[in-house]
Amino acid sequence: MYGGFLWLHSLIRWALLIILVANLIRLNVESRNKFDKRDKRWSLLLYYIVFANLIASLYLYFFGQNGLQIVEEQKYTFQDVLQSDSMRFWIIEHPLMMLLSLMLIIVSHTIAKKEITPSKKHKTISVLYIAAIVIILVAVPWPFRGEGIARPVFRALNHE
Repeated sequence: MYGGFLWLHSLIRWALLIILVANLIRLNVESRNKFDKRDKRWSLLLYYIVFANLIASLYLYFFGQNGLQIVEEQKYTFQDVLQSDSMRFWIIEHPLMMLLSLMLIIVSHTIAKKEITPSKKHKTISVLYIAAIVIILVAVPWPFRGEGIARPVFRALNHE
């Protein structure tokens, strides 16, 4: 089950990044146009993808081998977690940054539903999307990250 959630999390991560970048491009290309139903649907799609990834992430955080399970099994203290780069990344940094990006996307979806001028809506949502993209890119365990953090670009291709 763990492998399935890990695969799903990795797949959804890429879908999320693609839809997020597509939304950002669409917003800026159509920045002078009215914010219409199609824009709201794209925002809603991103919203659903983020929550799907959150569900997979919560399972991995609470039951995965890099989540809270290792802290409980090994009887690590908070001090132990802070002193280890990899544990600090997996237990604190990665989840907090991803939750922050999730909140930015939720706020952007809320703004998409508000009745404000299209230019202000496009601009505000663009800024939130850019911030979310930057945070996600920083929080992803890219293959070049340090030992204990680095992961393959797509986990399903690597049979760990």
